[in-house]
Amino acid sequence: MPSPAPRELLVVDGYNVIYKSARYLARMDETSDGDPFEQARDLLVADVAAYAKGRYEPVIVFDAAGNLSPERPNLSKAGVRMVFSPAGESADTVIERLVTEARLAPQAVTVVTSDRTIRATVGGVPVTRVSSDVLVADVNALATEYSRENEARQTQHMRLEDRIDPAAREKLWKILRG
Repeated sequence: MPSPAPRELLVVDGYNVIYKSARYLARMDETSDGDPFEQARDLLVADVAAYAKGRYEPVIVFDAAGNLSPERPNLSKAGVRMVFSPAGESADTVIERLVTEARLAPQAVTVVTSDRTIRATVGGVPVTRVSSDVLVADVNALATEYSRENEARQTQHMRLEDRIDPAAREKLWKILRG
């Protein structure tokens, strides 16, 4: 029995997306260890996990060159692999390497960035290029949908009328109407 084809690789240019969205920029702040990107990265990881759910093998690449701690280990959170470029190497180079490895596998790849150089370098079959703005819009739509559904669930469970058996509810209405 042949093994199933690998899920499509989703490679996200982390800081490029963060700088494209007020959603992430609002989370930029000094934390206890002095890393202003920590909360923005955590939100991006959560958003990419929700976006990729079941369809993609998600990887977010961050440029560690300007970070306070450039020797960050690569790790996974919420099923999203986070890769920090090593000292002396840009995130662009890491993204290009991931795309080349996927092509050789062969594995379909979607690259999310608005960086023109990366978009030009990684283009071609089987690579799909998506701008950071499109990912941000899709994530915002997912967040809005989740909030709406959560609010509907909260409202539904708060009303006594919705928690009573329909037959009992009808009897109560008849009593109240006299």
